[in-house]
Amino acid sequence: MASADSAQAVLPSLLHHNPVQLGVLSLAVEQSQKWLRSSCIMCKENETEVTEFRLLGFKGLNNLRFLLFFVLLLVYNVIVGGNLLIICLVSTNDALKIPMFFFVKHLAIADVLLTTCIIPLTLDIILKTEGVISVRGCMTQLSLFGIFVCVQCFIIAIMSYDRYVAISKPLQYTLIMDSKICFHLIFWSWFLVVSLVSSEMIYGRQFPFCGQNVVDHFFCDFGPVLALQTTDTAVARLEDLLISLVTIFFPFTFILGTYLYIFITVIKMSSTAGKIKAFSTCSSHLVTVGIHYGTLITVYVSPTNEDSPDLNKFRSLLYIVVTPLMNPILYSFRNHEIKLSLQKLFKGIKGTH
Repeated sequence: MASADSAQAVLPSLLHHNPVQLGVLSLAVEQSQKWLRSSCIMCKENETEVTEFRLLGFKGLNNLRFLLFFVLLLVYNVIVGGNLLIICLVSTNDALKIPMFFFVKHLAIADVLLTTCIIPLTLDIILKTEGVISVRGCMTQLSLFGIFVCVQCFIIAIMSYDRYVAISKPLQYTLIMDSKICFHLIFWSWFLVVSLVSSEMIYGRQFPFCGQNVVDHFFCDFGPVLALQTTDTAVARLEDLLISLVTIFFPFTFILGTYLYIFITVIKMSSTAGKIKAFSTCSSHLVTVGIHYGTLITVYVSPTNEDSPDLNKFRSLLYIVVTPLMNPILYSFRNHEIKLSLQKLFKGIKGTH
């Protein structure tokens, strides 16, 4: 529980320079504080209301759990360090204050927050072989996880629109993608996601957990937690499906549509060099789309293996760490502007010694 609280305490410090995210996440935290007071259905007389959950984590690893711990700790440090570096570079370098890097910065923020709300508790569970988290802490983690995943989908969709405008309407790019419009796109993405996910959590918390408190997972994911509900969960599952359509399927469809238009525009170009340049400007984003939705589909769309629950957990872990790990690589080593900014930063550091 201490690890869960410490992980949640990190979030405000990551956001003190970003009032948009801080404002909308404060709304989610305020709503989560009302969950325990919102229960209108009581447990039966022979049942005890659950106040905390046992997270089983990864069973059967034996001594391999120490290897998993150190690998995951290293990956987490790389994710946080790499994404914070991008955030700092884009925030402080005037050459990077363009729409694409503005969106990359906010994607990096969502990546850091996603991993921070999951990985520290997971590391604690790996060391102790299992963990304990309060119902309130579990619901908060589930809510934040849903918010950050869905915000990633919206930001990636916005980035595809940015690429569409840059390639299809280059002369109007600065007019269409001005700073005010970029701010509104990010703000309303966070606002919509927080509103939808919070409403789902508020509805779900009206039904108390009774009897069973064992979650066979390393964090509070929707499916394993919902399985512990003793009431009919059909409405909750339907609501989750509808929200998923709005926050995950719709952005993915929008991305496919924008790239269809980009492809048509590029095909019509007469210059081969122009075609190559147009496709190269989209390459990093296309890889991000492939990794993000590829791992998302692997975890939540492909059939789960009931005979191997640990395999399903590793698939979830793959989704949580792969996209946040790859984004700094895609937008640093593969991007000329970022590499120049890094070179200037390192030269400045050497100059001070």
